Amino acid sequence: MRILLTEDNIALADGLSAILRGTGHAVDVVHDGASANAVIAAENFDLVILDLNLPEMDGLDVLRAMRARQNQAAVLILTARGTPEERVKGLDLGADDYLIKPFDIAEFEARVRVLLRRQAGLRSATVSFGGICFDLNSRTFSSGATPLDIPARELGLLEILFMRAGKVVAKEAIIQSLTAFDDDISANAIEQYVSRLRKRLSPHGLTVKTARGIGYYLDKLPEAS
Repeated sequence: MRILLTEDNIALADGLSAILRGTGHAVDVVHDGASANAVIAAENFDLVILDLNLPEMDGLDVLRAMRARQNQAAVLILTARGTPEERVKGLDLGADDYLIKPFDIAEFEARVRVLLRRQAGLRSATVSFGGICFDLNSRTFSSGATPLDIPARELGLLEILFMRAGKVVAKEAIIQSLTAFDDDISANAIEQYVSRLRKRLSPHGLTVKTARGIGYYLDKLPEAS
């Protein structure tokens, strides 16, 4: 999943972004409200983590502008402004959740997981397709009781396809979901990841099919007659 972290405390931003990247997410970081507003208008994110006390543009104004553009990304507000009035205002403007500083990192991670699950339209923490099960909390795939050992980039690609199993995902959307600003993945690299995934998934009855000129989708292999 692609996440935008907007936080003017550099040390906190570095720590939170490291945690999120450590769980396999593509994370972009900005440190002021004006940059956040511009980036949200130009890029697609699954989740925006938004501080309120930001230089140049207040976090609530960023949120207001975001929702005015009909941007439906999930929003988690992180702030020391924790009065009931502030929380109500943020939620009424379209925030999905609120976390008051200082906060416990485990709770932060749990709230991120819940919002990403909700964004994908899922109520359960596990998703199954064919012979494979995906645990959203641990971001691991398994076949029966056997965990699948999948390198990070291929795992990210499989997660994107798995969450939309049977539906075509545009190649450009895959690249955006897998990369942050400072990453660079070419269309040819995506094709290589797809080829490797096909080999990994074949023993489990799944494959990645190509929608020529558009993108890829996850499908079940026909059963042997």
